[in-house]
Order: sequence, then structure tokens, then C-alpha cells
Amino acid sequence: MNSVATDPVAAPIGAAPVYGLVLAGGSSSRMQRDKAALEYRGKTQLDRTFELVSRYVSQVFVSVRAGQTTEPTRAHRPMIVDSVAGEGPIVGIRSALAAQPHTAWLVLACDLPFMSDAALSQLLRERDAGGLATAFRSAYDKLPEPLCTIWEPAAAAALAAYQHGGGNCPRKFLIRHAVPLLDPIDERALDNVNTPEEYAQALATLGAAK
Repeated sequence: MNSVATDPVAAPIGAAPVYGLVLAGGSSSRMQRDKAALEYRGKTQLDRTFELVSRYVSQVFVSVRAGQTTEPTRAHRPMIVDSVAGEGPIVGIRSALAAQPHTAWLVLACDLPFMSDAALSQLLRERDAGGLATAFRSAYDKLPEPLCTIWEPAAAAALAAYQHGGGNCPRKFLIRHAVPLLDPIDERALDNVNTPEEYAQALATLGAAK
């Protein structure tokens, strides 16, 4: 994760402003410990992600469940508490869109330790502000990556309809609506960490990086 200070990318004229949302409301069941609290180079994964997104947008929030608001890893950051029914990241995305209906959201999972300036600046530069969302295409399976995506205000109603119809997967939503997909300049940026073994590998890689 690059630590060089970077100026925010200006939104297109007439487009909604972009805020940041770091998803940190998951149960971390496969990791067997809170993924947001995992540390790399002396900082929690949540703090690293929050600080990275803060270099590109004027306001950043952490997406949490109601029971997480006093948890020490999260409590010192501005939060958006889940306000709609359901489970999974779609709840955090919809809650952010409901909290700020005229704002687009750069939504980023907190378990992407290799996320970079190159990836975020590309996503913002190539944003389709007139659509529902702009996402990356995974280098591995060519499917949309919903947890590093800009969700536009227009997505709020479509996501609500999708969830009310029984849909729960943001990736399937992006596929259904044929949103623009970008081929990432930095393919490693989208690698996530879900298990203790993956965490150990990420620690070794980041520890060796200059």
C-alpha cells in the first residue's frame, strides 16, 4: 500500500461528489479473528485502508453493524451503521447510499492489504458518473469486484429492488446491470486476505517490500 500523499481526483463537472466507505462490518469467520484489527507494519488493516482512501476523497466513513460502534478498532473513525435489513456487504453499501442520497461512494473492503494509489486513482479517473457503478474486472476470473467499486446515487433504487427481489450478492448485481468494468493497472491490488494462512503470506510479502 503506497504511502505517498496524493491529491484527490476531481469529479467530472455535474457529477455527484465521491465519499469513501471502508467495509468493516463482517464477521471474519474464516480468519477466526477480526480482520479489521489485523496489523501490517504497525497499523491495523482498517487504519491503513482508511488513510489510503482519505488521500482521494474529502470524507471517509467506516461501515459497521450496530453492535460494533464501541469496538476500539472502529470507534475512533466516523461510521455509517447498517440501517437496512439483510446480511453481507450489500447492507453496508445501501446504508451509505441512504445516509447520503446525493453522494457517490468509493466502497472498499478492509481486507485488501495490497490496495494501492494506482488502483484508486485509476478507478476515480475512469469513473462512469452517469451509470450505476464503476468496478474493476478481476484478473483471475474476469468477474466484477464489487468491494472496490464506485457506487453512484442512481444505484440506490436499483440495489433496493434487487435485494427486495431476493438478491444479496453485489457481484451478481453488477453482472446483471452490465456496469463498466476496468482492467486494473495494479492487478495485485484486488488480492484479499480471508484466512490465517493468507494473512501470514501477506505479512511476509509486505514485510519484504521496500
